[in-house]
Amino acid sequence: MAGNTFGHLFRISTFGESHGKAIGVIIDGCPSNVDIDLEFIQAELDKRRPGQSKITTQRKESDTASVLSGVFEGKSTGTSLALLIPNEDQRSKDYDHNKDIFRPSHADYTYQEKYGIRDYRGGGRSSARETAARVAAGAVAKLFLKQKGIEIFAHVSSAGKVDAPNLPSEDLSKLLEIRESNIVRCADPATANEMIELIDSVRKDGDTIGGKVSCIIRNCPVGLGEPVFDKLHADLGKAMLSINAVHGFEYGSGFSGSEMRGSEHNDIFRPSEAGSGVSTSTNFSGGIQGGISNGMDITFRVAFKPVATIMHNQQTIDKEGNAAEIKGKGRHDPCVVPRAVAIVEAMAALVIADHYLRQAAYQH
Repeated sequence: MAGNTFGHLFRISTFGESHGKAIGVIIDGCPSNVDIDLEFIQAELDKRRPGQSKITTQRKESDTASVLSGVFEGKSTGTSLALLIPNEDQRSKDYDHNKDIFRPSHADYTYQEKYGIRDYRGGGRSSARETAARVAAGAVAKLFLKQKGIEIFAHVSSAGKVDAPNLPSEDLSKLLEIRESNIVRCADPATANEMIELIDSVRKDGDTIGGKVSCIIRNCPVGLGEPVFDKLHADLGKAMLSINAVHGFEYGSGFSGSEMRGSEHNDIFRPSEAGSGVSTSTNFSGGIQGGISNGMDITFRVAFKPVATIMHNQQTIDKEGNAAEIKGKGRHDPCVVPRAVAIVEAMAALVIADHYLRQAAYQH
């Protein structure tokens, strides 16, 4: 299967299946002498791991990562860095009833048609279980970017039709504290409570619901991004759309910008308040112009569809094309966005780390 590698200079390859022995990632291109803080990597994985609250799947995985190579005395060596995460709580028997039928809105049919074989135990490689490897790699990218002063923050900005207000411009560490104080990972406490009530109600109905994750990248230098096909927002879009259940990506003003006039939408340049460089009076561009970062906050939003597995019986077909009924069974998220926050941040970190190294190579 192709398509398991992401990035150019900071490059990752993930491996493993939902119900296999383990999942993992190999990172090529991580610079040497990056402090590889295993506690930080584990904390990032804990934000994504299943079984963490009543509004997430009850599969119990510790997602404990171990380093197989590329680290010596707590620092990256510049060689391939490999991380392994064992699977501990597979219940493959929960999927026996899916062996010969296709689950609605899953990858069962497309994988069967493409490869002539599929791992019906939780979807195998198509399962969101694979994203734990991305979070581990993204944590390493974050540790590299931390040395450069670049911060990445995401939170759940909507669940269903419950929307959080725009985030205030303040220290991201304060927003992080608020986000981690509630199980839905929303940086607005009042909205968080509404979201939790909604998701729990949907869960009790045996149904699922979608939502959005909003992300800010702060202190990104000017110049990241490559014309014409490797524009920064294009690579961010690809990264986000590669995440399971993602159905939409927008940056800056996004789709709402299509309703504005140019006189409203143009970001007027002015001297930076910091005393050097340039800033803009507004940020409808989302920190990216011409596909290249302009030094302002990079902002984007990611839309997630409702999880496809619901606890209702549904009509479908079997692999022979005969009518069949599928019964809702297993352990699944009623809403994916609380756990997706860590994945969005990880993929953003991988894109920025890759483009940072590409720009450094260009400057030399």
